[in-house]
Amino acid sequence: MNKADCFHLGYIAKLHGFKGGVSLFLDVTNPEDYRGLDAIFIDINNHLTPFFIDSMRLNARGFAILKLEGVDDENTAKKILRKDVYLPAEILPELDGIQFYDHEVVGFKVIDERFGEVGEMQQVIDLKVNPLLQIDKDGIEILVPLIEGVIKKVDRDKKELHILAPEGLIELYLG
Repeated sequence: MNKADCFHLGYIAKLHGFKGGVSLFLDVTNPEDYRGLDAIFIDINNHLTPFFIDSMRLNARGFAILKLEGVDDENTAKKILRKDVYLPAEILPELDGIQFYDHEVVGFKVIDERFGEVGEMQQVIDLKVNPLLQIDKDGIEILVPLIEGVIKKVDRDKKELHILAPEGLIELYLG
């Protein structure tokens, strides 16, 4: 499995107990969508290694307590600590309209209705209180709040994200 065919689900945040349990931080908008996982890929030395899930329990803060097959003690669990976790992109249902997965729009050209071409989409910074679009314009970081009404069109064919940023926000970054 290649990273190009996957999306970043989160990372192994900490140990959970002494019998190989780990806490997975789910870096996704809706952790509940991943409740029924049976396997994950963990990036170990730049290779995606499959692990089967024996048990998984979600908690309210975006974490899941995992027991992985073959990870039966603290020392084995320490080897996957702070490692990134991926899933195949093909398992995601296709979205349409203005809905998108955070990883899907990375690298898209961002075009604002008032300003015109803004720059290249770097990432969605998924803060619970105020998610942000992080855009690069010739080395200048522009952060646009991902609030209702900002996204106007997602053109997957042209790899363009059309937005309507709050008035004056882009100019504020660019002087």
